[in-house]
Amino acid sequence: METADFIDTLDREGRLLATAAAAAGTGAKVPTCPDWQVRDLLRHTGMVHRWATAFVAEARTSYRPGGELPDLDGEDLLTWFRAGHRRLVGALAAAPADVQCWQVLPAPSPLACWARRQAHETTVHRVDAEAARGGTGAEIVPGFAVDGIDELLRGFHARRRSAVRTDTPRVLRVRATDRDDAVWTVRLSAEPPMTERDDAGAADCEIAGPAVQLYLSLWNRLPFPEVGGDSALAGLWREKSGIVWG
Repeated sequence: METADFIDTLDREGRLLATAAAAAGTGAKVPTCPDWQVRDLLRHTGMVHRWATAFVAEARTSYRPGGELPDLDGEDLLTWFRAGHRRLVGALAAAPADVQCWQVLPAPSPLACWARRQAHETTVHRVDAEAARGGTGAEIVPGFAVDGIDELLRGFHARRRSAVRTDTPRVLRVRATDRDDAVWTVRLSAEPPMTERDDAGAADCEIAGPAVQLYLSLWNRLPFPEVGGDSALAGLWREKSGIVWG
């Protein structure tokens, strides 16, 4: 996907998130994030949007932590969320392709990194808002879901902070059954996972299914579509793969 495609996705997903949150009400429980109500979802995602905007719009070249969560609720909180989302979309769309700033994950450029990351961040949390509303979720394009799986496995879980580890080396395979060449081999050990986009060698466990279901299940929003082999590795993923802010 091109950077412009990610920005378009971010724009659409943020608007869908706000619509679902308004329909659910800020006091509604978020089933996919059991400790959260919709107000927590809006505060968190709105803070992340502003955090990302500052790196791009101000060309910040070193890491800075996110800001404090706002003491807002109801319509005021929704207005605050929508304003931050619009600023992020605008900042990404206006930024020069060669903008230099700190980036959260490896990518061809900082702009590509932030557009991609915020598109996926917002999509997953849009799903959370729709779960709180209790309605049918908007469609996720399978190709975008494949990209999100790749970002999660080869981006987030390549970092030293990943807690998905085993004392004995094991191999987990992840396979999108509705897309060609969407297969990942995740080698687990006492070190951070090492993931390749391939189908090489035997695996101790395989998690498989349509790309969109697989994307949301690896982000712990849905049950795994299919698990073959040692299901304990799927359980390990479910227990240890959460991405913690900060």
